[in-house]
Amino acid sequence: MDTSDAIDIGSRLELLVDDYLIDQIRGKAELRLHHPHPQEVVLVTDKPWEGCMCGNITVFRDGHKYRMYYKAFHTDVYDERNRGEELVETHPLWIAYAESDDGLHWQRPELGLVEFEGSKKNNLIWQGVGPEQHGVHGFAPFKDENPDCAPDARYKAVGGIRRAIKGGLYGMKSPDGIHWSLLEEEPIITKGRFDSQNLAFWDRVRGEYRAYVRDLRENQVAQGDQAPARHRRDIRTATSKDFIHWSEPVWLEYPGAPDEELYTNQIQPYYRAPHILVGFPTRYVRRPWSPAIEALPELEHRRIRAHINERFGAALTDGLFMSSRNGRTFKRWAEAFVRPGPQVQGNWAYGDNYQCWGMLETPSALEGAPEELSFYVTEGYWRGNSTYFRRYTLRIDGFVSMHAPLSGGEFVTRPLIFGGGSLVMNFSTSAAGSMRVEIQNSQGRPLQGFTLDDCHEIIGDELERIVEWKKGNAPTGLAGKPTGASGAPPKAGKPIRLHFVMKDADLYSFRFREAD
Repeated sequence: MDTSDAIDIGSRLELLVDDYLIDQIRGKAELRLHHPHPQEVVLVTDKPWEGCMCGNITVFRDGHKYRMYYKAFHTDVYDERNRGEELVETHPLWIAYAESDDGLHWQRPELGLVEFEGSKKNNLIWQGVGPEQHGVHGFAPFKDENPDCAPDARYKAVGGIRRAIKGGLYGMKSPDGIHWSLLEEEPIITKGRFDSQNLAFWDRVRGEYRAYVRDLRENQVAQGDQAPARHRRDIRTATSKDFIHWSEPVWLEYPGAPDEELYTNQIQPYYRAPHILVGFPTRYVRRPWSPAIEALPELEHRRIRAHINERFGAALTDGLFMSSRNGRTFKRWAEAFVRPGPQVQGNWAYGDNYQCWGMLETPSALEGAPEELSFYVTEGYWRGNSTYFRRYTLRIDGFVSMHAPLSGGEFVTRPLIFGGGSLVMNFSTSAAGSMRVEIQNSQGRPLQGFTLDDCHEIIGDELERIVEWKKGNAPTGLAGKPTGASGAPPKAGKPIRLHFVMKDADLYSFRFREAD
């Protein structure tokens, strides 16, 4: 049987973040973007070495510890010296560090590394190198999973100079995630406009480092009500085998998405399905001063910012979601993933709603419920003496689902080759809703014993529910097998299609789970 057109998913988890696996959608089924829920404020940057312009948050789990890195920066918009694009800083731009045991409660340890007002009793870890502070702007660290990584560079980061519009992107290294130094005296990437949180990471699926950097893209249309702009903010990507020598950065592509200005990108391999990259870019909405802007919260403070520069008062930012299977072409949703929200203050400003780089599994507030994903989002930029980092939560795998209303919908996958045994779904239905699954051959004919009528009705809300048919839960003789420990040759699987029929239900992900 010809399997050249079949997609080999093995036993990996597949998310419904795009239409890559989908051949047909019928009825009222549709891919639907979901939104994280705002929770508590986990950190207020109210220390004298922090301030009202903190952000560029990075989080990741490191063993039993959660790490958080963020810029510490402050300016006073009432200072008459603030004009145009150059803001008067109350103190230098630094990088601060916090840690947590659960992702909910964060502490700022006294590390004794950077002096502030005659004392090193603070949580500052990095101030860059030299008068231009090489490596400090947009500092984005990660733990390197490259098996060939040197011990003194187990943690790596990228960052620009203090005034990061030019000057290149520098690489940093650390043996412990706390003590940092430049990897090279010269920047590792020079093509770009780096005044954002640029980032890089080890892509273990593709066996290379990937970097994503901000630049200005020519001959595009800016978002909002203004005339076409000569440039717009957008994202380039580059790759490297050694983190030092990088390919020429190329623009990301977003088929079907509107031309919009993007600041941060926050792209990362999804930890449960690392062949899929997910991104959480900040959308910059360029708007002129208008009655619509004057109707937003904190008008007096907005006017002060606009007096410095109109865009500081009139431009707005919110959060988006996108995904990719090759690292360059992204399915980007036009609707906001994180909206500014209904708050009367601390939001609806350029600089707010910047999503963190990274995500953590954290305990649910509902007793007995499974863990959920936590993100951290900035609020209160520009205002007062501090910024707020608010936690948002989302169902695991819950970025996008195939959704059907109670009136029903269904979809059929493209031909798939799978490994493992039982089909497992992350799904949710209402009390009146349901799901059924049929296994078909590659031509779309139902397999005996695995038809819709053979499938037991599925209701509930679980991250991993085994699909069961009257003949069992694992279609025998169809799955492929890798090379065994005894050296037995791999076995090619037979292509199948999955036919899902849904009522008032959401399907977030599925996989064929290896036998326990």
